[in-house]
Amino acid sequence: MHDELVGRDGQVRPQWEPFLAEWCALSPEELIQRFGLADRHVHDTGVSYRVHGDLDGQDLTAGERAWPLSHVPLVITGAEWATIAAGVAQRAQLLGTLLDDIYGPGEMIANGLLPASVVTGSADYLRPLQGAPGGGALQLYAADLGRGPDGRWWVLQDRTQAPSGTGYALENRLALSRAFPDMFRTMNIERLAAFFQGFRAGLVASSKRVEPRICLLTPGPLNESYFEQTYLARYLGFLLVEGGDLIMREGRVHVRTIAGLKRADVIWRRIDGDFADPLELNAHSALGVAGLVQAVRQGSVHIANGLGSGVVEARALMGFLPALGEKLLGEEMILPNVATWWCGQPRERAAVLDRLDEMSIAPAFRSAGGGLDTGPVVAADLPPRERDALRARIEARGMDYVGQEVVRLSTTPVFQNGHLEPRPMTLRVFAANTPDGWKVMPGGFCRISDEPDARAVSMRSGVRSSDVWVTSDAPVEQVTLLPTADRITIRRVTGTLPSRAADNLFWLGRYLERTEATLRLVRALLGRLIDADVTNPARPDTVRRLANILVAWGAAPNAKGVASKARGPAVGKVSPALAQATAALYDAAEYGSARANVGEARRTASVIRERLSIDAWRLFGDLLRQLTLEPGRQPSEGEVYEVADRALKTLAAFSGLSQENMVRGPGWRFLDIGRRIERGIATCRFARHFAETTAPSDGLDALLDLTDSQITYRSRYMVGASLQPVLDLVMLDPYNPRSVAFQVDRLDTEIRDLPSLTEDGMLEAPRRLILKLAAECRTAEASRLDRASILLFEQLLMGVSSAIADRYFLQNSGPEGSRLTGIA
Repeated sequence: MHDELVGRDGQVRPQWEPFLAEWCALSPEELIQRFGLADRHVHDTGVSYRVHGDLDGQDLTAGERAWPLSHVPLVITGAEWATIAAGVAQRAQLLGTLLDDIYGPGEMIANGLLPASVVTGSADYLRPLQGAPGGGALQLYAADLGRGPDGRWWVLQDRTQAPSGTGYALENRLALSRAFPDMFRTMNIERLAAFFQGFRAGLVASSKRVEPRICLLTPGPLNESYFEQTYLARYLGFLLVEGGDLIMREGRVHVRTIAGLKRADVIWRRIDGDFADPLELNAHSALGVAGLVQAVRQGSVHIANGLGSGVVEARALMGFLPALGEKLLGEEMILPNVATWWCGQPRERAAVLDRLDEMSIAPAFRSAGGGLDTGPVVAADLPPRERDALRARIEARGMDYVGQEVVRLSTTPVFQNGHLEPRPMTLRVFAANTPDGWKVMPGGFCRISDEPDARAVSMRSGVRSSDVWVTSDAPVEQVTLLPTADRITIRRVTGTLPSRAADNLFWLGRYLERTEATLRLVRALLGRLIDADVTNPARPDTVRRLANILVAWGAAPNAKGVASKARGPAVGKVSPALAQATAALYDAAEYGSARANVGEARRTASVIRERLSIDAWRLFGDLLRQLTLEPGRQPSEGEVYEVADRALKTLAAFSGLSQENMVRGPGWRFLDIGRRIERGIATCRFARHFAETTAPSDGLDALLDLTDSQITYRSRYMVGASLQPVLDLVMLDPYNPRSVAFQVDRLDTEIRDLPSLTEDGMLEAPRRLILKLAAECRTAEASRLDRASILLFEQLLMGVSSAIADRYFLQNSGPEGSRLTGIA
């Protein structure tokens, strides 16, 4: 077996010597510290993936797994990489040319070089794209490579449908370069930015507009590589969209945005081609866009990769590629396939059956069935009964299977149990179609199995990934994705905001504000339990009112349900109020609890990760850790109070990030609008519970605590809490940032700056309602405020929320959403 680190002579291969020299110069403590830097990068940036089937209920983040980073890179010399790059570029050129022929003249089938059933038998051959321009256009290609015992690289599989891994390769690079920056510089490792620069330039060149709108079409947050898709959209400056964000109008694809429909020029798809159009392809698909195939026929949108490009990904095709390469390119293949026999041909089927115990049997096509949907199997490893059943299936329907030589993978070092150990690996290499031809990423990513005798590697449990370092004999040129100074177009608007993104930002703001309101309730309640003032007869009534609000909000169980919700063996010693406060803080089963609301905020944020900074995403993890309680343990009043106080400080950090770091664009406005509406509603509800003519001063003090207005009140009034000045401060004072009036003023400003669909001078519904609410606030008097009038303010705020949702988030359901005004 070939080993990447040690040659047959037992000596370390030359390209590894600089790495091992610097590695060995580090003490064990320094090495662990370096590993920690890489692991923290993975953790802090939330690098994750999902194995198919991982999903816990509706929690979109529950099935995510942390990216399994190996701390040792795969080191390859520049000379060897030149051969790999040439072979991958040649293969990409061949498959791209073959796709043009399959969806065009069909000469390879007509000349007998390719059986028609290899094409038509594939579920990825999309007949509606036959003859369409760009029906199978290849923009990004990936090859899975393995090195044989003789040291030669072999192509194990082609990836042309929607290749994944470029973003993970970049994250591997960032993590290891953070851990070993000195090695990275001294070894002259090739950079990756030029590859992404070329890929982006290729997409721009494929459009008919100078400054095209490029969208990355994702299947959504349940997809295995959703993190990568959000990461690439942010890194490359593309618009991340789902199928529901797109709509056909006048033969063109448009994005539903808060400013109306905006034309999509280029779509980089990460969904399977047959799911892209429920009208002409898979009628059961909810991921695509009805009419997309017609747009491709008309040439009004460019799809990368082309919708039918997955047809050349089939293993059945691999046995024909050498002959096709000579015919289409006039060249022999630089990188050979692993030997493959398609069982759809009688002679090849007989050869496979004769040597079945020496073969790896795999599906010939994607989703071909036949009991091999999980991938290749080594026939010799099967029990006799299963092997006989496999033989019978091949004899009955051979076209669904291929036989391949069993691949014995080369090994690469991993750091395990305090030393380096060899493990089998495969290498995924990427090529992009750029204006200057096919450009190969100088690296890719390496997948390493934890099983010493593994013969295939995929991203599942027990597999890790590592960076690939391609060394150079000379210093490497620094390349950046930033444009050169003479090509920068000055702009101050971030870009198009899809309605879905606006919706999620709006609700992210609301969930965060709900969390804060619940935390303030818990802190106010426990503060009164801890500081029990026996001389204040109103204190028990205030505690009861605070607990009742928690119950009314769904944050805590009522008095009858306290016993069943209380934690730990000392249930009988826990006061009902403490049990309710504990549930309101920690219990995810209570939909209004702080823990549940943080979970909803993180779920919402996970759908718009490309719009949030790393620091913001990290705060969600901090909050979830703070609001997680060990099962069976009952914390004390002081501990619950301290956790609530600490969580409020973490939320304040998020508020600081949004206020100081987010550009004041539409995205920030919807986040702020959500927070302002929720804060105004919460303040109204607080006031309704304590605003009574007979309200005791302790209850009014609680209202001031809940609205963080104690200091302001004490600085203005030299007397204790009194009803009218308290109500004026928390409801009507436009200078108090926690008051309802302040929220309304901010909402008026934010809604005024949102885009309009029409230019007819008429106010849209959200603007009309907020102006009405602002007039109510400015003309109201504290002496006339009672529960009914406060409830009116609350209802008007909820009306504003509904109007915003109808106008900006559901454009396809109402009369305003059907207008074509504003299409660009």
